Amino acid sequence: MTSLYRINYALRAHKRDPFIEFIKAMLMTPFVLYARPLNEDGGNDDDYQVDANVARYCDILSSIETLIESTPIYNVYWFAGIPDQSRLYQLVPSISTFHTPLPLRESFLRANAKHSIAARRFVPPSFNDIRRILNTAQIIAIASNLKLITFDGDMTLYEDGADFEHDSALVQLLIKLLEFDLYVCVVTAAGYPGDAKRYEGRLSGLLNGFRKAELPKDVCQKFFLLGGECNYLFQCQEDYHLKYIPEEQYQPDFVNSWKAEDIKDFLDIAENNLQKCVNEMKLPCTLLRKSRAVGIVTHPDEKIFREQLDELVLSTQHKLLIQSPSGKKKALPFCAFNGGRDVWVDVGNKLIGVQMLQQYFNALPNETLHIGDQFLSTGNDYATRRQCCTLWIINPEETQAVLVELDALLEAKS
Repeated sequence: MTSLYRINYALRAHKRDPFIEFIKAMLMTPFVLYARPLNEDGGNDDDYQVDANVARYCDILSSIETLIESTPIYNVYWFAGIPDQSRLYQLVPSISTFHTPLPLRESFLRANAKHSIAARRFVPPSFNDIRRILNTAQIIAIASNLKLITFDGDMTLYEDGADFEHDSALVQLLIKLLEFDLYVCVVTAAGYPGDAKRYEGRLSGLLNGFRKAELPKDVCQKFFLLGGECNYLFQCQEDYHLKYIPEEQYQPDFVNSWKAEDIKDFLDIAENNLQKCVNEMKLPCTLLRKSRAVGIVTHPDEKIFREQLDELVLSTQHKLLIQSPSGKKKALPFCAFNGGRDVWVDVGNKLIGVQMLQQYFNALPNETLHIGDQFLSTGNDYATRRQCCTLWIINPEETQAVLVELDALLEAKS
């Protein structure tokens, strides 16, 4: 969750995305109205018309495609997020920005060929069905223009709290992206100011893969890591180590103008509120403070429920919005998010991070793809939707699957 988005937690069901829920509701019509009744022997009067159901699903998804095409497409740096008044915006007021059309019909046909969605008679198209259909549609739409691809770290490239595995299938897939002349960047909340060694430890499996593949200098130097949401940029060098890039070389003036006293005051407010929540809920955790972040980490062998973690996120976000440091309303952009076993409040967010990378690499939003698992309203990938195309995955295995799809399209293009 970011300072650019507010939510009344009590009025919204947990773990829901309004656009996916909208598509689910539309696809319920053919599922409910055209399902053939069963006979006593478990069959029906005539063969179940799967092909007819495919056509009905396709008609609905084609109509949603048209709704998307009628919304403004934003492909500029530093987009301010001006709401449009398109038909889709009226139907789904919280809809985010689109940067490309989405071929949903084609994507559904691919998904149906794999998973026989239209043949199901008791289970309608699910949240995950639609999430995967949207992912494939976005891959198809962006493959011909892709220039910059960014990844979340935990639960996207490696398991939560783990390091990049040396035998991960993602190593070769990421190498292929670099060999396709794409800029590849890991954008992570993990904040180790200027400490390349700490980040190299997290990415050891990948960097070792670069070394084994003997990637030439011009290829490996297209790999970057942006830590602390948007605060610390590193570039891979020809010796396969990360080199810190000074802030003045890539950060815009408004980020460089953040004052140390404002950052301190901001983190003081966040830390005090987190401590208050921890005390009230008696949570088994440790409070940690860094130069541009503060958060809590669950004790080993203990568990904090998601609802408690969300309470920490939303309570702290609310506190920061109503009690801004130094008497300045919203003096600093920030991100408060639930990491599954921890909660962090960072100065800056991934929206700013992606914008900085786009400007640094001269990549427009329709040339930029972000892959992450934190697209719920309390996640730190959420804000990137406003500035680039996105894929919502749930684990590294799904990242592997979408990269295989993308690789095939890039091969065809080349």
